[in-house]
Amino acid sequence: MIASRRLSASVLALAAFAVMGAGKNWVTEVERTDVSHIIGNPEAELQLTEFISYTCPACGAFSRQGEEIVKLAYVGPGKAKLEIRHVQRNVVDITATMLAWCGPKEKFLRNHVALMFAQDKWLAKLDKVSDGQRRRWFSGPEAQRRKAVASDLGFYDIFEQRGYGRVAIDRCLSDQAMAERQARATADDATTYFVTSTPAFAIDGVKLTGTSSWEMLEPQLNARF
Repeated sequence: MIASRRLSASVLALAAFAVMGAGKNWVTEVERTDVSHIIGNPEAELQLTEFISYTCPACGAFSRQGEEIVKLAYVGPGKAKLEIRHVQRNVVDITATMLAWCGPKEKFLRNHVALMFAQDKWLAKLDKVSDGQRRRWFSGPEAQRRKAVASDLGFYDIFEQRGYGRVAIDRCLSDQAMAERQARATADDATTYFVTSTPAFAIDGVKLTGTSSWEMLEPQLNARF
C-alpha cells in the first residue's frame, strides 16, 4: 500500500510536468450532457466513464486518488476523456449531485472535487443525524427535503466557500426536473451498463467487470496506451 501511494505520487508529479510542457490542459474542457459531464479532449482516443455515488466511501477514495491521476496523466494531455455519471442511492446522493451541477458547466469539476475531498467530514455528520433531522429529509416538498439535507450535512458551508450565495444554492436544490432526470439515469444505467454497485467504470461504453478501485482500473488503462 505504501509503495502504491509512492508510485501514485510519482505518477502525479511526472504527469503534471508533462501537462505543463505540452500546451493545452484538456482538463479545462467540459461538456455537459443531460445526465453527465465529460471532461477532456472531444477527439480523445478513449473515453473512461466513472459511475459514482457521493455517499459511497470507495467512490470518494477513488476520486481523491485515481481520478486525480486520470486527470493529470490521461485527460490533461488529451489522450482520454473522463465522463462522470451519478448513481442515486438516497436523498443525500441526489442533494450532493444537484449541488455538484450547480452553476455553469465550468464549475462542475471543482464542485465535484470539493464534495469528495470533504466527504469524510460530512459522512461523519451523516452518521450522527438525529431522528428529527431524518424526518425532515423524508417529509414535505422534495426541494425542502434537499435543503434540510444540505443544512444538516454542511453542504451550504462547502458551497458558500466555493463562492455561491444561499439563494443560488437553494435555486439549484429546487430543480425538480433535474432530480427526476438523475433518478431516471440511475435506473437506465443499471439496465444499460449493469451498474449495481459503486464505483463502477466503462471504457468506450463497455463496462469493466469486477473493477471497483484505482488499483483494478490502472492496469486496464495502461494497456490501452
